[in-house]
Amino acid sequence: KGKCPEDGWDESTIELFLHELAIMDSNNFLGNCGVGEREGRVASGLVARRHYRLIHGIGRSGDISAVQPKAAGSSLLNKLTNSVVLDVIKLAGVRTVTSCFVVPMATGMSLTLCFLTLRHKRPKAKYIIWPRIDQKSCFKSMITAGFEPVVIENVLEGDELRTDLKAVEAKIKALGAENILCVHSTTSCFAPRVPDRLEELAVICANYDIPHIVNNAYGVQSSKCMHLIQQGARVGRIDAFVQSLDKNFMVPVGGAIIAGFNESFIQEISKMYPGRASASPSLDVLITLLSLGTSGYKKLLKERKEMFSYLSSELKKLADNHNERLLGTPHNPISLAMSLKTLDETNDAAVTQLGSMLFTRQVSGARVVPCGSVQTVNNYTFKGFMSHTNDYPCAYLNAASAIGIKKQDVDVFLKRLDKCLKTFRKEAKQEKSINEISDANAATEQLED
Repeated sequence: KGKCPEDGWDESTIELFLHELAIMDSNNFLGNCGVGEREGRVASGLVARRHYRLIHGIGRSGDISAVQPKAAGSSLLNKLTNSVVLDVIKLAGVRTVTSCFVVPMATGMSLTLCFLTLRHKRPKAKYIIWPRIDQKSCFKSMITAGFEPVVIENVLEGDELRTDLKAVEAKIKALGAENILCVHSTTSCFAPRVPDRLEELAVICANYDIPHIVNNAYGVQSSKCMHLIQQGARVGRIDAFVQSLDKNFMVPVGGAIIAGFNESFIQEISKMYPGRASASPSLDVLITLLSLGTSGYKKLLKERKEMFSYLSSELKKLADNHNERLLGTPHNPISLAMSLKTLDETNDAAVTQLGSMLFTRQVSGARVVPCGSVQTVNNYTFKGFMSHTNDYPCAYLNAASAIGIKKQDVDVFLKRLDKCLKTFRKEAKQEKSINEISDANAATEQLED
């Protein structure tokens, strides 16, 4: 039926299924005689077993979704994977999605493929409207495709950084809609930035007849992000949305899903991919979804949401204990931010030092963002880089509740963060005492003089 099973399969059933697919490929036929340059020969038995002898990859030289005559099993695996992934995207909240395919490139290069496909539809266009998010790969995806990003600065509402819709529309009018390739928006992001106003952007794109590509990097795991995409497509225009395999399905890095609401456009993107491609990302995600089933994946989504609430409440308590605060970012369903104002006022280098301390204590994924850092990416200089704005009011620390996170991860992180912050407070008190003694000694010497 091309659907993800409700209950996951056991490993022996999955392996039997993969072996049955593999024996449909010509390189595994008994008595096969190969005289071409690409015959699925593998020198290492270990490599052959790692890939379940599915060696031919996916697609043909002109279309990544096409069927290979001598690789019926690999082709069937590709079709089934795309179908199962489409089923799970619908289950996650984008119910009207019509087409998707797994592409063996991470999110950034997959976005580039979307932009290159749009080039043929809009040959005069050279600009991409991009509400700022300080993440290098999505910025480079536009540069690599040969377009000029038009950076739209975010607006501060409370603690949140939100889409400046007036600036987007003003820039479209200034540049001319025919000169704009697309609007490139974002759902999943680091707090205090929150998902773009997708519904409003989708309406603007529909009104000006401009394509709309959404970077949904790790948004499949969030019902809120998926709802935004669904609503955007309902009220306006979303041409494609791209998401990572590793971040949403807990598989090795190397694959993404390009999905959309117009099947012919998604097929155009798949045909833009030159040559065949590795089947590894498709194989990894198919095995994962067959082992989880829809019930297993739903359980992971539910646990992630529960852990977000737990992380949020516990991080708020810790922040209060250290005279800091959990920044108010209710529109971000995955990432949280805690101010580091007192730390920043104590010592210029203290914020980055905290990041180093956490890393050496095996806390991965937490980001510390100092005020005023400047970075140049492809000749474009970003002020306040990593904070998604030129001048955010305070330094802060990020933590996220992503799929697969456990209560133990949260508890250990909070314990180690608390210990690091106490170390800073102790050092600050000692330094203050030393300064007070020095001042007192200086005053005594002046009186004696």
